[in-house]
Amino acid sequence: MFWYRNLIKLSTPIKSKTPITKNLLQASLSHFSTANQPPASAQAQPSGLGPTKPHDKPRVVVLGSGWAGCRLMKGLDPKLYDIVCVSPRNHMVFTPLLASTCVGTLEFRSVAEPIARIQPSISSAPGSYFFLANSTAVDTENHEVHCETVTDGTDTLDPWKFKISYDKLVIASGAQASTFGIHGVKEHAIFLREVHHAQEIRRKLLLNLMLSDVPGLPEEEKRRLLHCVVVGGGPTGVEFSGELSDFIRRDVHERTLIAGFPNSAWKLEDLLEILLANEILSSFDDRLRRYAIKHLTKSGVRLVRGIVKDVKPENLVLTDGSEVPYGLLVWSTGVGPSPFVNSLGLPKSPGGRIGVDEWLRVPTVQDVFSIGDCSGFLESTGKPVLPALAQVAERQGKYLAKLLNKICKDGGGHANGAKDMNLGDPFEYKHLGSMATVGRFKALVDLRQSKEAKGISLAGFVSWFIWRSAYLTRVVSWRNRFYVAINWLTTFVFGRDISRI
Repeated sequence: MFWYRNLIKLSTPIKSKTPITKNLLQASLSHFSTANQPPASAQAQPSGLGPTKPHDKPRVVVLGSGWAGCRLMKGLDPKLYDIVCVSPRNHMVFTPLLASTCVGTLEFRSVAEPIARIQPSISSAPGSYFFLANSTAVDTENHEVHCETVTDGTDTLDPWKFKISYDKLVIASGAQASTFGIHGVKEHAIFLREVHHAQEIRRKLLLNLMLSDVPGLPEEEKRRLLHCVVVGGGPTGVEFSGELSDFIRRDVHERTLIAGFPNSAWKLEDLLEILLANEILSSFDDRLRRYAIKHLTKSGVRLVRGIVKDVKPENLVLTDGSEVPYGLLVWSTGVGPSPFVNSLGLPKSPGGRIGVDEWLRVPTVQDVFSIGDCSGFLESTGKPVLPALAQVAERQGKYLAKLLNKICKDGGGHANGAKDMNLGDPFEYKHLGSMATVGRFKALVDLRQSKEAKGISLAGFVSWFIWRSAYLTRVVSWRNRFYVAINWLTTFVFGRDISRI
């Protein structure tokens, strides 16, 4: 067996005088190469992956491991391409269920899918790799990507810079949370886009609950600690508010975790607040939005209209001069282009995204494609910029995987090999609908293709059952589906875990 042979090799005494750590380092970097074989002393400092040869499989480099990039890698044929992924995380986050992890409804590993499970060739094929790194630049003339390894804090190794040559490049690096240039947002607010964000929210929430129980704490400070503010009324903010409301009602209120909470004059409305600049769930049907407002208000969520001017360590300053104290601030106001996308000398679509044509190509350069939240149709295509949704990114990834497989089968897989090639049908997007849970076994399901179109819209328990069933089937692997189902069952029977780990 493979693992047994490796175990025998590891257990065999090493007679070489070279330190073991150096051998392991050279082995881990052995997949890097240069155009010309360097001296032995230079092999310890590789410059990257060189260009592929005509008789080799062409190389597809994917920047990012989000919905778009992972769906693309899943659909690519490893018999046709060597697949290289560059991303600062080695997993995909199932974002529709991320809010549930903040309060213990689901465990964090239930929403994280390792890339090696999505595309097994990443860890098994000799020419396919995953690099835990950030992309810093793209040299479209030389078909190279400049990368820098990810480091964990300031007390670790210095980042390692290297280059990767590509035959086909797919930029799927996603977007970053929009702060609108408001001072203090990055320093004091928590975004809800990654697993570590959910972990930070959970630790902060439970810390504030425990601190509020300290004897002698002033009443005003206790109210501040227990006041959670969510800025933004989109699906992410609403779903987090619904989950947090359930957590406070069932797992905090009933278990009397807060000293004096059940017998005090405090109301749940004093603890949870959504700050809105516009309407809540603006893309949903009006009837569903009214239902969400009514249900959230009944659940103890206070909806407040206002625009944030400044964010301080313990309170928000609104444009009207009023201040809103908070113990936990979650920022969920949409996304915008990342600094990496802004730095690229590529055409941009409205909103600052990378501009693509009907086949998701960057038209001004060869062999470069872009999908997901970082891309948008150019104005010359006559198509609107698609919303930053998971279903958009997933379907773009699926389409582009089929297109790249077709290009390689037609002989255009290598660099500059697809010039003037017939690419077939362009990408077409049809909206499948929107869903959002509002807590307490209630959800919204809007199956209209657009805000103006007519279609089925549901609200209530049946919608909640549809919401859970749909997302359970969309979880990538059977392993994580099992995790999610077991977590839901455990939470229903025993309640949420309130341990601060």
